[in-house]
Amino acid sequence: MSPENRTTAYDEHSIQVLEGLDAVRKRPGMYIGSTGTGGLHHLVWELIDNAVDEAAAGFANLIEVTLHRDRSVEVCDNGRGIPVGKKDGKRTALEFVFTELHAGGKFGSGAYGASGGLHGVGASVVNALATKLLVEVDRDGQTHRLGFAQRVPGRFDANGKFTKTSSLEITKKIPAKRTGTRVRFWPDFDIFDPGATIDYDHVRDHVERVCFLVPGLKVRLTDKRSGVDRDTEEFVAKGGLADFVEYLSVGDSVTDVIAIHGSDGFTEKVPIDGKMSDVERTCVVDIALRWVRGYDTTVVSFVNTIPTSEGGTHVIGFERALTKAVNDVLLANNKKLAKLARSGKDRAEKGDVQEGLVAIIKATLPEPQFRGQTKGELGTPAVQSIVYDITKAGLITWFEGGGRKTHVANVREKITQAVLTRVQTRQTLEAKRKAASLGNTGMPDKLADCRSHGRDSELLIVEGDSAAGPAKAGRNSEYMAVLPLRGKVVNAGKSNLKQVIENTEAQALFTAIGAGSGREFRLEDARYGRIIILCDADVDGSHIRCLLLTLIYHYMRPLLEDGRVFAAQPPLYTVKVNDEVHHAFSDEDKLRLTDELCRGTTRKAENLQWVRFKGLGEMDVEELAETCLDPGTRILRRITMSDALEAKHAAETFETLMGSDVSKRRQFLLDNSDLIDLEALDV
Repeated sequence: MSPENRTTAYDEHSIQVLEGLDAVRKRPGMYIGSTGTGGLHHLVWELIDNAVDEAAAGFANLIEVTLHRDRSVEVCDNGRGIPVGKKDGKRTALEFVFTELHAGGKFGSGAYGASGGLHGVGASVVNALATKLLVEVDRDGQTHRLGFAQRVPGRFDANGKFTKTSSLEITKKIPAKRTGTRVRFWPDFDIFDPGATIDYDHVRDHVERVCFLVPGLKVRLTDKRSGVDRDTEEFVAKGGLADFVEYLSVGDSVTDVIAIHGSDGFTEKVPIDGKMSDVERTCVVDIALRWVRGYDTTVVSFVNTIPTSEGGTHVIGFERALTKAVNDVLLANNKKLAKLARSGKDRAEKGDVQEGLVAIIKATLPEPQFRGQTKGELGTPAVQSIVYDITKAGLITWFEGGGRKTHVANVREKITQAVLTRVQTRQTLEAKRKAASLGNTGMPDKLADCRSHGRDSELLIVEGDSAAGPAKAGRNSEYMAVLPLRGKVVNAGKSNLKQVIENTEAQALFTAIGAGSGREFRLEDARYGRIIILCDADVDGSHIRCLLLTLIYHYMRPLLEDGRVFAAQPPLYTVKVNDEVHHAFSDEDKLRLTDELCRGTTRKAENLQWVRFKGLGEMDVEELAETCLDPGTRILRRITMSDALEAKHAAETFETLMGSDVSKRRQFLLDNSDLIDLEALDV
């Protein structure tokens, strides 16, 4: 297309300049991350962070957050109050804070040594994305008020009528020592997604965590929204980061909380009066950590009072120091790792060291550099080496005598086992890859694996996704793995090797157990000590159980010979009598129980409300756990070689009765039924 035929010209008139807060409204995602629920919460965080900065600086000890019925949000603090004096002879500092993107007391060596709202855009961004905002400041013996309608400063009268003005309204006189700031805003829901909402639990979690960062700070949270019946909650933590670690710790602890504190300086180039100049900074590092007996890792990081969900240089420094200190000091000359040392595999990796770790990392420094406006990741390069040095020195001190000997030994043993388990797992997977008997290089996607493997672990083979859900919820994930079957298992008694290997369910079972198949099966490589078949107590369940046993008999026979295969016995019926639950595993069992429950009482058999389970998927988690998963209450039947042979024959019978060959099924019925009058059949 020639330039003459184009309908849109690109010239000086095409260049647009977005002034004031228009840039925020044009690209809100750049400033708050998104226009969904996350972005809406970010507006609340901006106001809370400003209040927390006052508390962290020692000027406030109370923050109140209120979710109002009209979808507005209010944040109050008893800090110094935003300055109300005029900056340019016409507009007050208060107006600047809410209308200029880079206005605030947090630049250079201003009112804050270190703060959370570091870009100077928080309050103005809230105003930019609100239809209405009202701010009140208690200061100098008076309450000063300024309103904003569509980002324009002014006043609202008693009837809600708005008048544009930059002058502050003095609403009342107050004691000279009373100070504070109250900000209430109404989000512009024309900008936010239709489903964006303020979630109480999310706000609650945020303010609760904030208290851990400023010991002694009290935060009150009130929800006045319609349809909500909640009391005002109050949060305060006097122990700081140590309390935070206690709060996040789940399960038994391996160690006490380890506290590490230190500071160091660095030089940073910043623009001063238009020139890049060296400025001396100080970074204060506070860390609290402990190990628990679980396997999950929880590492939470902050810069000043801002949570850095994506980590950054402070987290990188911490993780590298942790791994280095563990390898150089804690695991040095470890006898259990001696064999691995010969091949250079005795060094702990990040995942080994952080198994069961709960850690809080906080770096406090002026004007940190963040990657992105939402401040999710710290980018200041010098912080990494400072955190590294302080963390490493603190951990070595704890390893070499600062910590209780039993706790140090517990951590050493925990990390040692993590290294051994990782190496053994990799060796097993590598062996599988080399064997390549199934062409599968990893675990089945549908396998919900356990954390510990070996003779005390179990693989629960369940029938379908409906049973898999309760089984996963009710199991002990430490040693119980769940493998759901989502299709028919091949009949290994009537299929060739190629058909067996190509069967998806057979593949999944071989891969999960991890010991090969057929002649290549090695019992010592089995990842589980027990294989438990958990099928419905009906004909279909019996068929699947027979097919599984047939497969195991032909391709993993050592499991049967070693007594490692079991069948769970789920009940067929259940009845509740006087708050006591009784289970029946067959029709005969039901009749026997009915007779026992009615014998010697006025209870009638017809009044017993027996419930028949059509399948495991109908059981709730508690029922399934009690009858099939809990070692103290479940019934398991060990499957022997003779049982497997019977299952093999039964599988063939099922194939005849339920297969697609009608002629075979007809002949079976004719040959085996003494109840049929052959003369009456039209065959």
